[in-house]
This record gives sequence, structure tokens and C-alpha cells, in this order.
Amino acid sequence: MKRALKKELYFWLGTAVAVLAALILVFTFIGRIIVVDGISMLPTLEHGDLLLLQSIGYTPEQGDIVVLTKEFEDADGPIVKRVIATGGQHVEIDYAAGTVTVDGEVLDESYINGAMEEPWYESLTSVDVPEGSIFVLGDNRNSSSDSRNVTLGAVDERYVLGKAVWVVFPFRNFGPAA
Repeated sequence: MKRALKKELYFWLGTAVAVLAALILVFTFIGRIIVVDGISMLPTLEHGDLLLLQSIGYTPEQGDIVVLTKEFEDADGPIVKRVIATGGQHVEIDYAAGTVTVDGEVLDESYINGAMEEPWYESLTSVDVPEGSIFVLGDNRNSSSDSRNVTLGAVDERYVLGKAVWVVFPFRNFGPAA
């Protein structure tokens, strides 16, 4: 009897270790779960939303919502923002008109939270995004410290953890991260 119990315990312990190892590998190399901290992505994402990220094989594209690991004065953890421009593109921000222009084309930004006001911090209004970098903004432009802040600026793509693909919690927000 003791031998059968030991064998079964060994089996379950081995199974638990294998499952844990598989989960670690999946979340390290394929996807991750990140919690949104703050209101900079309202109305698209809310504080506390749990996001599933695509990590492996991901290259940032204009319009994607990404999670960054770059540390700067206004962030103390992962940063969630929208990619406005990628390497080689030119960004112009016109606060009087409330528009963002990329390569001469005004973006249709129906997802932003209200009219954009000039931030209190020193901000970039015209930038050529270096190759291998991205220019990011929060959807809640008036409560977002983003690439307009010179301490963050254009972000090297190596700081991108991944693309937010799905809100998994809370269930009332369950669905694609658009």
C-alpha cells in the first residue's frame, strides 16, 4: 500500500512540475499576461484589465497596443500604449487642431478619450522615428505620459514585451484588445 501511494504521489508531483515548466515556457516565449496600471489607455483599456500578449515573432505595427518595459520618470512597471508610428516615419502633433499626422496623413483616431490638449511637460510635436524604434501615445491623451515626453521619446523596439491581443479579465471587458 505504501509503495502504491508513493508511486501515485511521484506521478502527480512529476505531472505538476511538467505543467509548471510548460506554463513558464509558454508565458516566457509565446505570450504573457500583464495588468493595465493607470488610466492612460481609457476608453480602450481600463485600470486593472488583464491582457494576454503575443510576444514571440511579433514586430510592432502602427495602431497596435503594446506593452513596454522601458523605465522612465513617470512609470514604475510595464507601460501600455498604442503604436502611432514605426521606424522611418515622421510624426507631427498639432494641439490647436487636435490632430496627429504620420507621414503627412492625419490619423483617424476615433478611439481617443476626448480632445487632445498640450501636456504640462516638455513635449515633442515633430519627430522622425529612428529605425528600430516606435512612437507611442496613450488613448487618454490628456492623462498619458508617452512618447511626447522627452524622457521617453521614441522607444527602441527591444523594450516591447509584446502586442496586447486579448482582455481576459474582468469578464465585462473580455474580448480583443483593440
